[in-house]
Amino acid sequence: MTAPRPDTTRLQRIAKAYWETGALFAAIDLEAFTLIDAGHNRVDTLGQAAGIGPLNAERLLDALAGMALVERAQDGAYRNAPDVDRFLVKERRGYAGEWMTFLRENWGDWNRIAEIMKAGDESDRLGMYDDLTEESARKYHAATYSIGMGAARKFHREVDLTGRRKIMDLGGGSGAYCINAAEKYPEIEAVVLDLPPVVPVALDYIAENGVAGRVTAKACDFTADPLPEGCDVAIQASNLPIYDRKVIGQLIRRIYDALEPGGEYHLIGEMVNNDRMGPLAPALWGLYEAIPRSQGHAHSISECEGYLAAAGFERISSVEFVPGTLTRTTGYKPG
Repeated sequence: MTAPRPDTTRLQRIAKAYWETGALFAAIDLEAFTLIDAGHNRVDTLGQAAGIGPLNAERLLDALAGMALVERAQDGAYRNAPDVDRFLVKERRGYAGEWMTFLRENWGDWNRIAEIMKAGDESDRLGMYDDLTEESARKYHAATYSIGMGAARKFHREVDLTGRRKIMDLGGGSGAYCINAAEKYPEIEAVVLDLPPVVPVALDYIAENGVAGRVTAKACDFTADPLPEGCDVAIQASNLPIYDRKVIGQLIRRIYDALEPGGEYHLIGEMVNNDRMGPLAPALWGLYEAIPRSQGHAHSISECEGYLAAAGFERISSVEFVPGTLTRTTGYKPG
């Protein structure tokens, strides 16, 4: 049998992927999924409730159905797909609409990313975090807080920290991993290490969750500043691609030195497979670093395991954390 003759179908789909993004953003901006959940689930009622009229409602619903974001019953009523129902209906605990749209300001940059890469002026900037203010930090964590809390709850379902005394969370943002640890383990203390504009934001979330007595936040450039003493757990989540190989290797050595004997380190990051043939999401996060002109890029799972081994960690293992996006690599300091 001869191989199928290539056509342009796949390439056209990729070239027009931003059309899908536009449709999704429109639905979020119009609160279409929330309105459908509230019963405005037909072309005419959604058009009226969203203020776009029946023609545009039909156009939007056709696009959302084509992306399998909504389903249509035989009587013409629409309902949200299960993931949409969970994450894109306002007032739900896991609402993630702000998270889905918080990087939309970079839309134009992706259209000129070849020009950006040809400029070749990468620096030691921390990507999008380099120009952070308290106002932008609050906006960022308002968008990411619910997703971060979900990831933290998943982490603590999978990792048993019974008997541990103190956590340092490097780049911990809202403090989600520390907040959940304090809620689950009455004996544990934790410190969130992050940029100065993030600290007041983290302290607000910590206080809001009632764990301020055992969780705090501290301004720290953890690539250079002294790390806290007495920690037997280190967590570093969702900031891996902003660093190059040299910096992340040096940082992991610093973490190893600061941990108590027998301590454990969890690197949760956007890692590509060892053959660097995917997954796509970590690879795109690596490519994204060209936009803010950082030195960061995608790291492979074997590279990350190598950073831990070079620092002295033992019993190193990697497991998929968020399918297609995040891997958790863990190592232990000898006791």
